[in-house]
Amino acid sequence: MSSPERVKIVVIGAGQAGLSVAYYLRRFELVAGEDFVMLDRAPGPGGAWQHRWSSLRLGSAHRVNDLPGMSELGLSFDTADRALPAREVVADYYGRFEQHFQLEVRRPMDVRSVTNDGADLLVRYDDLSPQPLEEQQARGFFGRRRKSFQEPEPTTPRHELAAQFLVNATGTWGSPFVPYYPGMADFAGRHVHTSDFADAEDFRGKNVVVVGGGTSAIGFMLELEGVAAGLTWVSRRPIDWLDRQELDLEGASAAVAMQDEAARSGRALPSIVSGTGVPKNRRIAAGIERGLLVARPMFDRIAADRVIWDGDGDTPAGEVAADAIIWATGFRPELRHLSPLRLREKAGGVTVGQGASWNDPRIFLAGYGPQASTIGASRAGRMIARQIMAMI
Repeated sequence: MSSPERVKIVVIGAGQAGLSVAYYLRRFELVAGEDFVMLDRAPGPGGAWQHRWSSLRLGSAHRVNDLPGMSELGLSFDTADRALPAREVVADYYGRFEQHFQLEVRRPMDVRSVTNDGADLLVRYDDLSPQPLEEQQARGFFGRRRKSFQEPEPTTPRHELAAQFLVNATGTWGSPFVPYYPGMADFAGRHVHTSDFADAEDFRGKNVVVVGGGTSAIGFMLELEGVAAGLTWVSRRPIDWLDRQELDLEGASAAVAMQDEAARSGRALPSIVSGTGVPKNRRIAAGIERGLLVARPMFDRIAADRVIWDGDGDTPAGEVAADAIIWATGFRPELRHLSPLRLREKAGGVTVGQGASWNDPRIFLAGYGPQASTIGASRAGRMIARQIMAMI
């Protein structure tokens, strides 16, 4: 392999957080492709939104915040067409944003590792473009081979970048979380994670159990009503319904504070919904009223064709037939490629304050903790870019 390409900054990920940082780097007159390089694993613009199911519309899940500078293009998600699939709208807007600000995003590039190289950081990544696109998109969470979790085929082109600073903006989509329950391996039906959900029609005539207490689980319940033969909703915690159409600033601030405290102490991050609750818009309120959106307590175990409650305390014993279990149980930060840097604490998280790693001043984590995209990742862009510029 030839000598690594050298740049000041590498940004990993071109979702909301990565694009926000890149925008402010350009405002500081840095040139993409020369002063900084953006690497993105996805086949096209759109961040994690490009992978979401086709029926999802803007406004039916967490709000998509405008990127800084998006107004220069005359674009805003507040006025976007809500009749189109959200993934198409976000991909279009992000693509136009990248082109307008000349961000020169390199994709599809899979970062394998980040290691120390003297005073610099060495970023090793693979060019996935020779791989058939159908093969990349077909892999699901259960039983799939994720490119980032395995050694690539020998024919995959490998590259190296040496950088002074690294901005990690990989988000969480590539790291789905599914809790373990006894009998999971014995289940004869389908295990499906949020990241694998494609179309409600895939479950027509099936008995479906939806697991989770957030907006994705609620969306699946609403989409599967009238499609699935049997539909059961279970949650590990009671649903905190809010009697309002959208989250207010007080609720969002509480979630930010919880995330920030966990990030600063190096603990695993709590879920956003645990700090905000779930607003009852008209569609959700109607679902509650007709008895659809009533969550049962979490089951105790799984059999070949059903889920089972053993009965304990206030939860009666029982069982429900299941052909599929949809795990809307969230994601974890995707940080495996940073493992050689030993940033993770014993408490399970990475110690981060104001977007910067407290253990390595060369590393910044955009969209991590209080800067998570669902609560406004773009606010971190200016803060991180300013810190980097002060050290260059």
